[in-house]
Amino acid sequence: MVGTVEAGLVHLRLIVPTATVGPVLDVLEHSPAVLNVVRVGDVSLKPPGDLVLCDVAREEASVVVGQLRELGLDRSGSIAIDPVSSTMSSAATRASHAAAGSPADAVIWEDVEARTSESAGLSFSFLAFIVLATLIAAVGILTDSQILIIGAMVVGPEFGPLAGLCVALVQRRPELARSSAVALAVGFPLAIAATIVLVLVLKAAGRAPGTVAAHARPATFFIAEPSTFSVLVALLAGIAGLLSLTTAKSGALMGVLISVTTIPAAANVGVAWAYGSWHELGGAAEQLGLNLACVVVAGVATLAAQRLGFVRRLRRARAA
Repeated sequence: MVGTVEAGLVHLRLIVPTATVGPVLDVLEHSPAVLNVVRVGDVSLKPPGDLVLCDVAREEASVVVGQLRELGLDRSGSIAIDPVSSTMSSAATRASHAAAGSPADAVIWEDVEARTSESAGLSFSFLAFIVLATLIAAVGILTDSQILIIGAMVVGPEFGPLAGLCVALVQRRPELARSSAVALAVGFPLAIAATIVLVLVLKAAGRAPGTVAAHARPATFFIAEPSTFSVLVALLAGIAGLLSLTTAKSGALMGVLISVTTIPAAANVGVAWAYGSWHELGGAAEQLGLNLACVVVAGVATLAAQRLGFVRRLRRARAA
């Protein structure tokens, strides 16, 4: 009976130097999670070599790619990974069943690395979005509007560098860690500085409220009040955010969840500074620092647990 496997496979396109073809094919043919292996000899010009195509059960994709990287194929040739939306094949069903776990829970670490590297660095778009998000949140604080606070969370881009920092710490990638840390270290101070300027301009124009004290804004005063619940939310947001990244769920929605803990607090720092409300500034800064730390700690713990499972599977594959 023909099985239907939806989003359960990934497609590998390999450029393999002639000297490495034998070991590469041994890896592919030995794994029960690999199917549809095709070799087209001596067709690649740059780099010279053979073209090898195959499909792999998503759960074992990183294990197979890890074995190919141990052969040096990522240096001497190339490895391209593409998702397969659906496949109708009894062999695909058997390959999926041969791989431990569920495709929905599978982590393709190479895909995680690529996505975090792309969104973790300092760029004009990152700075523009974090400044805009913080300014929107500042207006939300001035007007005591929860709707504007939520809108700021949607715009906030800080999930990329935070996720990149978590991935870098777990995989020991200092370059990614540096680029992620630089983006956060530049982005948040710039956004806070822009908020101070905006609030001072509004105050000078007579368009800002007379005070930003907690009793004057009951709907948003919690932003500058660190508590057990804010720590809990930050920890849960870190776990959910990194799970969304590794399992290819909706990263946009998880980015909003991460922004719950960061963008409003950064905006409150700028607003409090402009008003000279030093007690509130201290509370907002503590909230921001604490929440950033909790997101990173929870994200690293989540990735480390997933990475441990991958390492165990890779060791079993080597020993088989």
